[in-house]
Amino acid sequence: MAARTPSTGYTRNRPRRIGEIRSSQVITTYGPGALLDLPRHSVIVAGLDTWRPRGGAFKQDLRIDEPRLTDKIRRITGIGAPELYRPPPQPDRGGFRSRQMRHIAVRLFPEWFVVQHPDSTAKSTARGRNWTSRRLVRLRELEGGRFEGRPVVATRFVRSCPKGHVDDLDWRHFAHMGKDCPKPAGFLWLDERGQSGDLGDLYVTCQCGEQRRLSDALRWKEEPLGTCTGRRPWLGPHAAEECDEPSRLLIRTASNAYFSQVLRVLSIPEGDAPLRKDVDANWHVLERVDSEATLAVLGSIVRDVENLIAKHGGKSILKAIDDKRAGPSSEVPAKLAELDAFLSAPEGYGDDIPIDPDFHARRLPRQHWSRSALSDGIAAVVQLHRLREVSALIGFTRFEAPLPSIDGEYGSETDVTRADLDEDPKWFPAVENRGEGVFISLDADAVARWLNRPAVQERVKHLELGHAEWLRRREKTDPPFPGGPYVLLHSLAHLLMQSMSLRCGYPATSIRERIYLDEEQSRYGLLLYTASPDSDGTLGGLVQQALHIEDHLSMALRAGELCSSDPICAQHSPSDSLDERWLHGAACHNCALIAETSCEMRNEHLDRALVVATVVNAKAEFFGSSA
Repeated sequence: MAARTPSTGYTRNRPRRIGEIRSSQVITTYGPGALLDLPRHSVIVAGLDTWRPRGGAFKQDLRIDEPRLTDKIRRITGIGAPELYRPPPQPDRGGFRSRQMRHIAVRLFPEWFVVQHPDSTAKSTARGRNWTSRRLVRLRELEGGRFEGRPVVATRFVRSCPKGHVDDLDWRHFAHMGKDCPKPAGFLWLDERGQSGDLGDLYVTCQCGEQRRLSDALRWKEEPLGTCTGRRPWLGPHAAEECDEPSRLLIRTASNAYFSQVLRVLSIPEGDAPLRKDVDANWHVLERVDSEATLAVLGSIVRDVENLIAKHGGKSILKAIDDKRAGPSSEVPAKLAELDAFLSAPEGYGDDIPIDPDFHARRLPRQHWSRSALSDGIAAVVQLHRLREVSALIGFTRFEAPLPSIDGEYGSETDVTRADLDEDPKWFPAVENRGEGVFISLDADAVARWLNRPAVQERVKHLELGHAEWLRRREKTDPPFPGGPYVLLHSLAHLLMQSMSLRCGYPATSIRERIYLDEEQSRYGLLLYTASPDSDGTLGGLVQQALHIEDHLSMALRAGELCSSDPICAQHSPSDSLDERWLHGAACHNCALIAETSCEMRNEHLDRALVVATVVNAKAEFFGSSA
């Protein structure tokens, strides 16, 4: 931890345990660069360099192997051979001070504080004003003991830029509008001239008499906070890089202060999976092998290597070692590989062969789920009795979260830049979850007929115009419009998710979606699944809902026909949206929007009018108006 005085509760240069979080929270919420407001501390999570054990290398049991995910990270970040490791585990008793294991470190930030007791020496108070003045003090003033016994809290205002840099406000520079102060050592106060807490009621006042309304800092294009300093305090007190962006005001506890950039893939078995697993398990021994002769010598020394050679053969092992060093050679997006695995699943019920703990899928015979014309637009239903999801944190953004493409890739961004987790990242924190799910594939011919209808083309055109306006307002060119089939699948997934959550035994917030779209081969599908680090997620409640897919579809279509906000919701047009909902058609919080943790596209690109007829009757529905 960083600094401590008796009045603030901070301790300098002495490790202290200040809390615990789940591994999944490290990936999504509390990764490096995240600003945390704890009961007694205001901190920023430190970079990955503080996570390694003091010996320099992670234990092999913390390593996660997922070739498709590392290949995806390599293509996005440009890092040659990225590795994945679990966050530091929960220590045993006394483990916090262990020399062999480090925990996730945090650094004190910000370093400006507000004295909680009103200051009777402030000029505004002395004149009998009816507002409250509180002293703004720096950390070094607290260390001197001047405010002993007077509680202070870290200021909630910092400055940042779209590149992720963050720093304390230069309060004196702001109060004087960039001019020099005649009393450079004078006191500073934060005046609260109202009861609302609005920025317009807050003033920064200097002892020399200069003052400025804090709401002026919102006009960042005029650079009231100056140019960004390029500071990256999560990497250390002196970590900074050049930056010419104007600083923006950031409330460190606001939701736009940290957006984690997470990549996820599902593990798909390959033909050489047993060999790769054996090589991975012994990689700490095999990583320097470069020839069959070296492998043979190693086999004569290490019994495990000798057994591997007897089991797989020297040439196969050497090829697996070379493949692991080179990384995956296929440039096929991870989602398309998953789609191939789902659609090629053999027909069955899940208990006809031994179960692979990472992936076990069976295509349910049609007679067991299709009983009426309601499901004519569905081509196949696949039960995923076992699945393994690996998620990795590759960086973060501030102010705005970039939308991934429909393949789960992050393209170029014009106004938001991903901030790195370390000075020179070579590895990334990752977690693996296991669970179950249901995959639904739409009939390609039915989708083609639907797309050829003039009403559908007109509806999709309005959605595309809304997307174009959204890009124009943000001064961006990416991502492109995902297309009508994606909006159809996405909206259907949200409606089905709400229906399944009522019967499967899992809350709606624990069910997630993945949308699959391969227009080149006319393949369309959606996956609803649940996964977690423990046994939750493999209880069979969700996967068995595949047997009742028509019931869920009927309930979803009935719910989609009428929203409690109709006709306003159904009449909403994204192309001329007055409420700036350019990525929504007939969709709102009362019908199609779900928890954002469950949605892969942050609740964007939704329109239930493409799924079922609404009260407006745009005649663009895929399933028809009667359920």
